[in-house]
Amino acid sequence: MFASVAQRYDLLNHLLSFNIDRRWRRRAVQRVEPLLTRPGARVLDLCCGTGDLTLALEARRGAGVWGSDFCHPMLAIAAGKIARKGSNSVFLEADALRLPLPDDSVDLITVAFGFRNLANYQAGLAEMVRVLRPGGTAAILEFSQPRQKVFAALYGFYSRRLLPAIGGALSGSGEAYAYLPDSVRRFPGAEELASAMREGGFRQVTFERMTGGIVALHLGTT
Repeated sequence: MFASVAQRYDLLNHLLSFNIDRRWRRRAVQRVEPLLTRPGARVLDLCCGTGDLTLALEARRGAGVWGSDFCHPMLAIAAGKIARKGSNSVFLEADALRLPLPDDSVDLITVAFGFRNLANYQAGLAEMVRVLRPGGTAAILEFSQPRQKVFAALYGFYSRRLLPAIGGALSGSGEAYAYLPDSVRRFPGAEELASAMREGGFRQVTFERMTGGIVALHLGTT
């Protein structure tokens, strides 16, 4: 499914979010900046897709980072972006639940809008804890549910009716853009994800809601 929409993925992300997705990623980079810019830190952008967050992390870091995804066509587009920018980042085609990395080998893990696609959330958190060094940080940027009733109703109408119609028409894959709002509705709320992170071994877990609660950014340390 992701392979089928790879060529239009960036366009539709920006269009369907009214370009606010760029702001969400910038905020994520700002929040992890102290660790991101630490000399010698190893940074992994998990479920990196076409590499937008990977590139934003590298631009702020001033050095290459790792990007990992399981979808080859997405990584091919990401690699093209990296090549055009003369980047030093490296991409891994890998399952987020079985990363080809040793224990305690990464200082920072980011994941933007990919965590909810994992087959097992607790297994995904456990794998992050495994590869993070003691004192490392995970930043999970993911869709959530607005709390204000009127805004939630408007957002629900947009995500259930308009988004699938527009996304399906422009991408040629109605399945993919019907999956998006369905996956968001099934995903745990911000409080539940924070609780899962604590249960999974993360400490100092915090989160902030953005854009009326459409998105939440979670941070946790090992």
